[in-house]
Amino acid sequence: MTDKDKERQDKLAAALRENLRKRKAQARQLTGKPESDDQP
Repeated sequence: MTDKDKERQDKLAAALRENLRKRKAQARQLTGKPESDDQP
């Protein structure tokens, strides 16, 4: 693997982790509100 390939792979991995983190946060916001309404 060349340095360029390694750099590209690292950037892609970082972008995927960031995307996953944002999606998880968004999912928590969407699912968190109805769950709190269901609590007595």
